[in-house]
Formats: sequence, structure tokens, C-alpha cells
Amino acid sequence: MVTDERCRGDQGATLHAVSSAVLAVTRHLSVHEVLQVIVRAAAQLLDARYAALGVPGDEGSFAEFVVEGVSEEDWERIGPLPRQHGMLAAMLKGDAPKRLGDIRKEPEFEGWPVAHPVLKDFLGVPIRDGEDVLGIVFLANKRRPGGFTQDDEDLLTLFAAHAAIAMANARLYEHNRELTVVAERNRLARELHDAVAQKLFSLRLTARTASALAERDPARTVQELEQVERLAAEALAELRAVILELRPTDLADGLVASLRKHVEVLDRAHESNVRLCADEAIVLPEEHEAVAFRITQEALYNALRHAGASTVQVRLRTEDQRAVLEVSDDGTGFDASDVEPQGGLGLTSMRERAYSIGGDLVIGAAPGGGTTVRLEVPL
Repeated sequence: MVTDERCRGDQGATLHAVSSAVLAVTRHLSVHEVLQVIVRAAAQLLDARYAALGVPGDEGSFAEFVVEGVSEEDWERIGPLPRQHGMLAAMLKGDAPKRLGDIRKEPEFEGWPVAHPVLKDFLGVPIRDGEDVLGIVFLANKRRPGGFTQDDEDLLTLFAAHAAIAMANARLYEHNRELTVVAERNRLARELHDAVAQKLFSLRLTARTASALAERDPARTVQELEQVERLAAEALAELRAVILELRPTDLADGLVASLRKHVEVLDRAHESNVRLCADEAIVLPEEHEAVAFRITQEALYNALRHAGASTVQVRLRTEDQRAVLEVSDDGTGFDASDVEPQGGLGLTSMRERAYSIGGDLVIGAAPGGGTTVRLEVPL
């Protein structure tokens, strides 16, 4: 009885560990993040000192290769990414796990850099999606004596199956995000055509009017030429604003500086007053800053193009160990219970972006009461 209870307890602890590892993996949407979490979770799950995951690339290389247990200094001494040779090539071509007592005694053990950590006991499992091998995850040097067991192999195989789903989902998410970027560029191209073409058409008509009045009404001609100058300036400002949005944003100067430049351009290009109030000291991880910037862009676009706002305020501050970004306007607002009002304002896309970095997005709006888009991200 005691043995049965202990066995059930061990199985429960194992299932809990697997569940925790799977949840940790599926919480991330970026492919690189998923790979890192898979490796870290596998090492912890099976108590291995070293873990790695390789995703095959073209021409015998690896598109991705992430490790756990090797410091950055050691990794620099090891040198460039490994290629598909030796044991790694055998793992990619095979369809079964490999569990070895001492990898150094295997014929496939070759081509390892001098600075590479000494590996002994080894467990490798392919990560498969149907017939396709998405990658290989392998562990080395189990911390407890005795090396890897059959139970370890079964556990890593189970985890690799879940990892395959997470990798496929992450790739699908990134592909969808790329499609969203293409759609956004097409939208901006249409905006460029509609906004600038309309102003250029008005400019052309006004110039014709000025030409026709030049001889018989010089004073009226001067007025028409002033109108031509104003329309040309507006068309140029509109063109610059759209080109700026089409230009890839690297955020090299940081989130606050990039927001300030973007707000200044929009303030010049639109009749609405667009303002920024930001804490200069806030610094977020690169991916978080990129997401925050894109959400701000979308919220500003909605406020300026759909809400008829006279004032739009962007605020960035900290609250309770979280960065809070708000875009508020005094426009027409909408019914916040409607997920995608007015034919679609990109609210679902903004929420997905926020979720991808572990943030929360709240939309506060009411018909006639303006709109506030609030993003909260852990610091």
C-alpha cells in the first residue's frame, strides 16, 4: 500500500511538472521565445545540466540553436553555431529517441569544439509535426548519478510532442503577424492614394483657376495662389506622415524618443492637437517597446481617422511595477461592448499584440464620450 501511494505520488508530481512546463511553453508566441522556454523547461524537468534545441536550416546548417547551462562567455569560446553533422545529423535523420550512457564512445561523436563542455550521458528526442522534423531537443549530464532512464526518455518524448504543437502555433502566429503587416501597408497605401490624391486634385483645380484669373483679376489670382501654396503644404505633410508610418521603425532611440517623433509628425499633419506626456526613464525590452509602439500607432490612427477627435493625448508612466501607456481622445467614442465597431478598428489585433508580451489591454469608450486605450506591461 505504501509503495502504491508513493508511486501515485511520484506520478502526480511528474504530471504536475509536465503540465507546468507545457504551460510555460504555450504562454509565449514568438518562435525564439518558445524555443528558449522549451530548452529551459526540459532541463528542469529531467534535472539535466545541459540542454539544447536545434531547428534545421538550409545547406546543412541550423536556423535556430538555443542552449541552457552554457554561459555567454563559454558560448563565445565555443564559436559559431554547429552544423548538421555527427550525432546531430543522426538525430535529424532518425525517427527515434537516443539514450546513451556516454556519448563520447559513439561513432557519431565527432567535430565537437575544443571549448565545448564535456558531455557524458545523453538523451535526445526529435520534435516532430507529422512526418516533418521541426527540431531536436537533447539533454546531457543528468545531475543525479545513473544517467537518463527509460522513464526520462518517455517523459521527454511526451514533452517533445507538446513542444511541437507550441512551435507550430508560434510559427503560425508569426506568419499571421507578417500578413497583418502586409495588410497594414496596403491600408497605408490606400490612405496615401485617397488623402494625397484628393489634395493634389484640389491643388490642380486651384492652379487652373489662378491661371484663368491672372490677366483680368490679379488680386483674386494672388488669393488662389495662396490657396495653392496651402494645399501643397498639406499634401506634403500628409505624404511625409504616411511615408513615416511605412518606414520600418527600429526604435533605436528608445520608445519615448520614437513616440515623440511620431506624435510630432501627426500633430503637424492633422488639425487635431496630438500631445505626448512620457516618463523619460522608462525602458522596456526591445520586443515590448516594438509592441507598445505599434499599439500606439493603431490607437492614434483610430482617433485621428475615425473618432473626429480635436485632442489626442499619449501618456506613458509607471504604476505598481508596470509600465502604463494610454492613448486618450475626445472624439465620438463607441460602444465598448462591441468588439470591432465601425467595421473594424484593429482592437482584436491590439489585444493580441499586448497578450504576446504578457501585457493587458483595456479599451474604455462610450458613444459621444471619447476613447481611451490603456496598455499595461510588467517592468
